[in-house]
Amino acid sequence: MENMPQLGVGTFRLEDDTARKSVLDALKIGFRHIDTAQIYGNEEQVGDAIQTNGIDREDFFLTTKVWFERFGNKSFIESVHESLAKLKTDYVDLLLIHWPSPDDKVPMEEYLTSLAQAKAEGLTRHIGISNFTIAQMEQAVEILGEGEIYTNQIELHPFMQNRKVAERAHELGMSVTAYMPFAVGKVMKSETLNTIAEQHNASPAQVTLAWIKEKGYYTIPSSTNADHLQDNFDFEKVKLSPEDMELIDNLDNGDRIVDPDFGPEWD
Repeated sequence: MENMPQLGVGTFRLEDDTARKSVLDALKIGFRHIDTAQIYGNEEQVGDAIQTNGIDREDFFLTTKVWFERFGNKSFIESVHESLAKLKTDYVDLLLIHWPSPDDKVPMEEYLTSLAQAKAEGLTRHIGISNFTIAQMEQAVEILGEGEIYTNQIELHPFMQNRKVAERAHELGMSVTAYMPFAVGKVMKSETLNTIAEQHNASPAQVTLAWIKEKGYYTIPSSTNADHLQDNFDFEKVKLSPEDMELIDNLDNGDRIVDPDFGPEWD
């Protein structure tokens, strides 16, 4: 699939049969964008689901991410081949750097060159980054050239809208993919989002997804529940008013959920 579908399904924290079933359910519902990563330990289950579903390879978009322990020159491409073997496919549609190298242990030039090599060798159709700060995005574009980086996948939800990073990403010619769009369930508890949802006869999750799309971002919510997956898939029935958008914009309070000790200095 040439372009990444705006709505995908994430598999973070999904293990074993749960991961396989979630992806199978998602494909059955109509999702055509599946996101995984080496560190999730579920590439094999994702591959099983895709095979079981019997969907043609060119009819869905598949993303995986290289973990920083595999950034060394020799290890990088080797790790991509391992991922492809687990996913039971010859290529992914998008290969991401999962996190910038902690403390620049491996120079960015080195691992981004390997990333570009994976694309040149046909192991992936697009390349991108994840959890990069503004300075790191700028550095990455300097190394790879403009138009090469497909997306920066970042934590983004109504309570942490990451506006500066999102804006700069777009200026640098890359899309923004929002992970954890529901802020691990916090959107379901938000009074504002529940009120808007009631007005639209929708769920707070659907309202959040409509807001993300309106902002021009991609997103990859995950769920182990087929009904929730269906609910997410049907979000486009929600048409938010400018007033709704403004109310959601005002929920931003910098509430960052993903902040590991190896993470970069956030903007």
